[in-house]
Amino acid sequence: MKKDIHPEYKLVVFKDLSTDVAFMTRSTARSKETIEWEDGKEYPLVKVEISSSSHPFFTGKQHLVDTTGRVEKFLKKYGNRR
Repeated sequence: MKKDIHPEYKLVVFKDLSTDVAFMTRSTARSKETIEWEDGKEYPLVKVEISSSSHPFFTGKQHLVDTTGRVEKFLKKYGNRR
């Protein structure tokens, strides 16, 4: 790989603003803010609006739309126009 063209891949803390949950992972994201983590070290902090702790799909609060019969309803309304 060429030197000095790739972003730095380092430990970063992501904090979900809606649930106040933070998790650490590796990323190339940059931030001017820092946070002291559980190990006593400071890491860059990236604030996010939604994460797996607040997204409806992962929390089980997602409302599924009933799609059964939609094709039949369409064919009944418009018919088979072939």
